[in-house]
Amino acid sequence: MALYNTHTGKPRTRLARNTVIVFVLLLFALATLFPIYFMIISSFGEPVEAGSMDYRLFPGSFSLKSYKFFFDFNQYSYRWLLNSLIVATTVMATNVLFASMAGYAFSKIKFKGRTLLFSILLVALMIPYQVTQVPLYILVVNIFHIQNTYTALILPGIVTVYNIFLAKQFMSSIPNEILECAKIEGCNQFQIYFRIIIPLSKTVLAVMAILTFMDNWNTFFWPFLVTNSMDMQTIQVGLKSFRFANTTYFAPMLAGATISALPMFILFFSLQKYFLEGVTVGAVKG
Repeated sequence: MALYNTHTGKPRTRLARNTVIVFVLLLFALATLFPIYFMIISSFGEPVEAGSMDYRLFPGSFSLKSYKFFFDFNQYSYRWLLNSLIVATTVMATNVLFASMAGYAFSKIKFKGRTLLFSILLVALMIPYQVTQVPLYILVVNIFHIQNTYTALILPGIVTVYNIFLAKQFMSSIPNEILECAKIEGCNQFQIYFRIIIPLSKTVLAVMAILTFMDNWNTFFWPFLVTNSMDMQTIQVGLKSFRFANTTYFAPMLAGATISALPMFILFFSLQKYFLEGVTVGAVKG
């Protein structure tokens, strides 16, 4: 082994390379986690204006006054959290149901125009999210007149092309022989979907539910566009109420941001394995 180390130097080279990789990954991790750390630490500061804030990496004292200020600032703080929960949960449920149905149809049911229709959906997937906001806003506000309602917050995201694609790719890997046996036993399409497809697709459905909930809980732009009263705002939009023309209540705003981030922390640490599976679930050959 001594001769191997002396003449080739491969173990030393490998050790040096791994050390550099670990160091770079630690830098990336610190850069990613530092804003979260700063948000949480600053939320325990005194509820004073931004110009009076004492910005520190290591606070001298901890106080829950900013959290109390966040809930006492107006009567809508609890309503903002409730609105976000209603919207995110409803959109998550509709996406799991409708996207899985569409994925089953595209992957296992042969019908005329199936390939063309799925190709059109894939083209729609390439359109940037911001491009669709103007026509959606015109439909919601000027044509249907449903602005400032739960319908306006939920309807545009009731099912997404990405979730349909995710479900279709996963369900394509389910053996057709299982479905043929079910048809021989007399099962119709809905029975096959509920009794066979759904139980076999729990992994992809869990991934869809998690990602959809996170996306709709954290969204800001669309709720900001279609709500014009504080009682219909979501938590992400409501946080802007702590910013005024001449000042910002920095610590209470970060206290609200910390509270709004709690569901994401809980989801990630309790369902971490589904996040990891979600990285490759769409890569199944379809």
